[in-house]
Amino acid sequence: MRSLCLLTAICLCGTVPALAQDKATIQSLNDKFAQAFNAGDVAAVAALYTDDAVILPPGGEMMRGTSAVQAFWKGAAEQLGNGKLTTVEVKPLGSDRALEIGTFSFQTKASQPQDITGKYVVVWEKVGSDWKLATDIWNTNK
Repeated sequence: MRSLCLLTAICLCGTVPALAQDKATIQSLNDKFAQAFNAGDVAAVAALYTDDAVILPPGGEMMRGTSAVQAFWKGAAEQLGNGKLTTVEVKPLGSDRALEIGTFSFQTKASQPQDITGKYVVVWEKVGSDWKLATDIWNTNK
């Protein structure tokens, strides 16, 4: 009986990382996004998305796929910097997806920089052993 309990506990613990996408893990991925964006490494930003990812930028058309995602963030990086993403809530959607709600802040690269703040909702998807952005929608607070 003791062996069965131990085996059950080990099996349950082994499945937790695949099932419970925690806030700290998602925040770590967001930190990688911000670091790459702030460094102007849009290829690294795009690599955080699935191959068929969809982004839905405010006031713009829906964009799909790695090339479109990279092109969008290239244009954004030319105008914005000092980006920060903050995970507010993470809700697992089964073993291979998670919903995240968060906030962001950036500064314009104008001669008189302005702060831009807003909120976002993303769906993360597990691809192999990596978590990637599958759907990304956001808007500003003003």
